[in-house]
Amino acid sequence: MSSQDNYTPPKVWQWNAENGGAWASINRPIAGPTHDKDLPVGKHPLQLYSMATPNGQKVTIMLEELLALGETGAEYDAYLIKIGDGDQFGSGFVEVNPNSKIPALLDQSTPTPTRVFESGSILLYLAEKFGQLIPTDHQTRTECLSWLFWQMGSAPYLGGGFGHFYSYAPTKIEYCIDRFTMETKRQLDVMNRHLETHQFMAGDQYTIADIAIWPWYGGVVRNVLYSAAEFLDASSYTHVVRWAEEIAERPAVKRGRMVNRTWGALEEQLHERHDAEDFETRTQDKVKAASDL
Repeated sequence: MSSQDNYTPPKVWQWNAENGGAWASINRPIAGPTHDKDLPVGKHPLQLYSMATPNGQKVTIMLEELLALGETGAEYDAYLIKIGDGDQFGSGFVEVNPNSKIPALLDQSTPTPTRVFESGSILLYLAEKFGQLIPTDHQTRTECLSWLFWQMGSAPYLGGGFGHFYSYAPTKIEYCIDRFTMETKRQLDVMNRHLETHQFMAGDQYTIADIAIWPWYGGVVRNVLYSAAEFLDASSYTHVVRWAEEIAERPAVKRGRMVNRTWGALEEQLHERHDAEDFETRTQDKVKAASDL
């Protein structure tokens, strides 16, 4: 790895996988599949292929919220895509998402299966499909979508910027950490000022905007993402903290966070989800207990 104080970019960049640090195995400069692998397909209308990163949690929380609202058509099978193992580069997954990123959704209820990729697009697709969790009046709907797209544009600074250089980069680079910390704190301040006078992001109604933003920014202020709450002085963003804690108590959010999760307490991990009963019978603590018999 080149020293950071004497690096001069070459005329033509060449990929060096050794410079990737943590998660280097999931990044490469080309697209397309690396191996042939079909995706499993379950019994429900919606097939989700994902992992419980913040982007993955958006969709499982959305689906659990829809089911809580009585939308039986939102029943889904959730299959774990282990991004550290390169599952997202299998041929079947690439057919559903050519960008090889989780989450990816396949809707089998349409005349021909409909693929949906990019987490914000999936949230909007599901909101419009079921007519839920998105405002119906034009002005509030526009506000909701503005915050949805704000999240999609802002979170890369939090995840790929701050999170990467603070937590995952092979070396701690002060300039990079300072640059992305500044932007992350600015974004938290944007939210804090807005939430001072609004219960939720689009007003007094919980929407897909909240579902999109909460796993990222709620995760940071609740110290479950990057363990950086103290570093960011997250407690000073009191309105963001209030909003984040309120959403964290929603039963559908608690369930959604568990699906396709592979870290943390075993009782909070549900690697695959096929029915509501799985939250009671198939969490990893119960799977491990059964295998130990």
